[in-house]
Amino acid sequence: MFSKRTLTDLDKKVLKEKFPTTYEEQIKKVENGYPIQYLLGDVPFFNVQIKVNESVLIPRFETEYLVEKVLNRVEKKQKLKCLDLCTGSGCIAIAIAKNTNFICTGVDISNSALDVAKANAQLNQVHVDFKQLDILKDKINEEYDIILANPPYIAFDDAVDPSTSYEPQIALFAEENGMIFYRKILENIKNKPKLIAFEIGENEGVALKELASKKFPNAKINIEKDLAGKSRYLFIEQN
Repeated sequence: MFSKRTLTDLDKKVLKEKFPTTYEEQIKKVENGYPIQYLLGDVPFFNVQIKVNESVLIPRFETEYLVEKVLNRVEKKQKLKCLDLCTGSGCIAIAIAKNTNFICTGVDISNSALDVAKANAQLNQVHVDFKQLDILKDKINEEYDIILANPPYIAFDDAVDPSTSYEPQIALFAEENGMIFYRKILENIKNKPKLIAFEIGENEGVALKELASKKFPNAKINIEKDLAGKSRYLFIEQN
């Protein structure tokens, strides 16, 4: 998970310009663990810029790498239908839309997160259809060629960086030892997408691969590592 960011000279310069009368107070907040990304207001992600506030998770490097891995697996010029579940800030859907001809949809349970995602789509001049949906209760009514998800996957008893306490907890923690969203998503899929891509907890790959194999017994299913060598992605590919 994300760890506290060290303040750079550029960060301090931007904070001083943004908070001229409360600069020292903002510096103290960051030194006490508050994510500087929320104070700066946006972060670079892949080749787009993403606005963030306390309604959404701060995009991680691991998620950028998920996008890169997905783009390396697809025909970018095709008009494929792509669904991003638990979209949050919209970073995945927006990066995919920016770099392909896909027809992209992003869904999330949080209307405040969706407001941020819509603003981010406008900022990056892409069209993504953002909708409110509770994946644990609602059905996916359409069929999609590609389904992506970076859902909540931290078990409630797992240790996390203290700085994540400022982020929406609903986007971090999940029941069934972190597995409930993956199970519900797999149960919910009606068709056989060409590609399903999950960001996962580093210890969830084996159990998730077993779940995916039961749903799609003829699919090619791979667990892949992030740049730190941790098992952080699961890909389900079908003809």
